Amino acid sequence: MTGGTTAREPAGEPLLRASGLVKEFRVPGRGGPLRRRDVLRAVDDVDLEVRAGETLALVGESGSGKSTTARLAARLLDPTAGTVTWEGADVTRLTGSALHHFRSGVQVVFQDPFSSLNPRHTVERIVTAPLLYQRRPIPGGARAFTRGLMERVGLNPDHSTRHPAQFSGGQAQRIGIARALAVGPRVVVCDEAVSALDVSVQARVINLLRRLQREEGLGYLFIAHDLAVVRQIADRVAVLHHGRVVESGDRDTLFAAPRHEYTRTLLAAVPRIRPEWEAARRARAAERATGAGRETEPTEDTR
Repeated sequence: MTGGTTAREPAGEPLLRASGLVKEFRVPGRGGPLRRRDVLRAVDDVDLEVRAGETLALVGESGSGKSTTARLAARLLDPTAGTVTWEGADVTRLTGSALHHFRSGVQVVFQDPFSSLNPRHTVERIVTAPLLYQRRPIPGGARAFTRGLMERVGLNPDHSTRHPAQFSGGQAQRIGIARALAVGPRVVVCDEAVSALDVSVQARVINLLRRLQREEGLGYLFIAHDLAVVRQIADRVAVLHHGRVVESGDRDTLFAAPRHEYTRTLLAAVPRIRPEWEAARRARAAERATGAGRETEPTEDTR
């Protein structure tokens, strides 16, 4: 295949598992709003597993059900049927403080950083909000805690009192990542987390996510429609079409020998790159993986 770093073998039991997920929505039927409603099945019998230190990418076209699946797995939506388990325990119907505990382990980074960040709040207030919501103490105080998180995601800690509008798109997404990290999750759901960014900024944010994964053993459920992005970060890939998983497997195998026609169609749209460029990129990736080098991430993104 033409792709990212060598996929890792999954290790250990899944942290997050979804089994037989179904989500149905009531939509207006034919004949207007006063007539009966039809049922739209957006997610249809989906299974997925996310382990520590690995990335499962869920891919498909717009409307395939991938973002709805992500929200079900993160318990932002209740499933019509199926179960979600966290560290072996069924969390499908959790409420109250028990649900707060689950969300300490599973956080979400959303597609549009500006719509997911309160424009009236400073970075400090945004980043500490999950801890305050869960009534947890802020280690070292809000200012020091925020500055530390900003450094971890490659932002200038002196900008902790700024508002979202004062940042570029890439910087704002790093704030979203910092907010997700605030509660110490083990799994992060990245719901089209780089699709709204320029290509050069996408690469920097992906490098950041990979570094955080290496350093902290995070598991990612990575939602995307762009397989050129997926091949840079995924270990395993599940292809979603009309709400159903039509093919899944380790990244290298799926990219090299796709079995389903829909997967082949998606892959045909991925731009090809020159072999010598790919060889050089693979060499750099191998160097990073062995610790001989370290990705350099600019402190500030520009657009």
